[in-house]
Amino acid sequence: MPASRTRGLLYAIAGAAIGAVAARAAYTAFTRDRPADLSGRWTRKNHRGEPITLLEGPAFAAGASAAAALTPGLTPRVRAAALLAGAGSATVGAYDDLYGTTSSKGFKGHLSALARGEVTSGAVKILGIGASGLAAAALVSEGPLDTLANGVTIAGTANLANLFDLRPGRAIKVGLLTGGPLLAAALFRGSPATAALAAVPLGAAAALLPEDLGERAMLGDAGANALGALLGLAAVTQLGRPGRYALLGTVAALTAAAEKVSFTKVIAGNRVLNGIDMLGRRPVDPV
Repeated sequence: MPASRTRGLLYAIAGAAIGAVAARAAYTAFTRDRPADLSGRWTRKNHRGEPITLLEGPAFAAGASAAAALTPGLTPRVRAAALLAGAGSATVGAYDDLYGTTSSKGFKGHLSALARGEVTSGAVKILGIGASGLAAAALVSEGPLDTLANGVTIAGTANLANLFDLRPGRAIKVGLLTGGPLLAAALFRGSPATAALAAVPLGAAAALLPEDLGERAMLGDAGANALGALLGLAAVTQLGRPGRYALLGTVAALTAAAEKVSFTKVIAGNRVLNGIDMLGRRPVDPV
C-alpha cells in the first residue's frame, strides 16, 4: 500500500475514534442530570408524540469539534475550516432548536418573511450557516469564485442534512451513506487530510446512532447542520471543480424539491429506501 494511503487510513481511524469517543463522552455528560421525564428546553416531541432530547446535537458538535482539533493529518487551515463549519452551523442550529417558531417554514418561507422585514429564527440560521460556510470555504479555496461556490455548498449540505432529520436515524444514515464513499475515495486517491476530515463526523455520528434509532435522542438542527456542513467541507476539499459544481447543483435541486415534495413520503413509497430507513428502528405503530 502506498505511504499516502497508509497515512490516510491511520488518520481516518484516529479521526473516527476521537470523534466517537468525544461524542459519547459529551452525550453522557450533557444528559447525566436530565430529569427522567425529559422536561425542559432541550426536549421535543418526536413523530410518535413522545418526548425526546435534543442534546444529541450538541454532543455530536462537541465530539466532532474535539476530533477536528485533535486528529492528526489536518493542516492548520483545514482544521480551522472544520471548526468554523461544524461549530458555526451547530451554534445557529441550536439557536433555532431553542427559540425557533413554526410561523414560517422552509427555505422559501424564511426568506419571504425576511423580505417582509420579519427576522425569523430560521432566517437567522440560514444567514449564520451561510456566513460560517463562506468563512470555512475561504480557508480551503482558491479565489473568490471557488470560495463562493464552496461556501454555498457547505451551507447547502448543512441545510439538506437537517431536512432528513425527521425520523429516527435517518439523517445519520444519509450522512454515513454519503460520507462513506467520500472517505473511501480519499483513501483510494491518497488524500490523507481529506480522509481524516471525512472520518471525523462519521465517527461522531456512528457513535450516537444507537440513541437516535432507539428514539431516546435526536440530532435536531444543531447536530444535523453540523453533520452536513462537515461532510460538505470534506467534499469540496476532495472533489475537482466539475465534481464540486455537480454537488452544488444536486444540493440545490434537492433543497428546491423539499419545498414541494415530502422526503418521508418518497422514502416510504420506495421499497429499498424504506428498508434502509427502517433498519434498526422501532416498528411503525399500527394505525
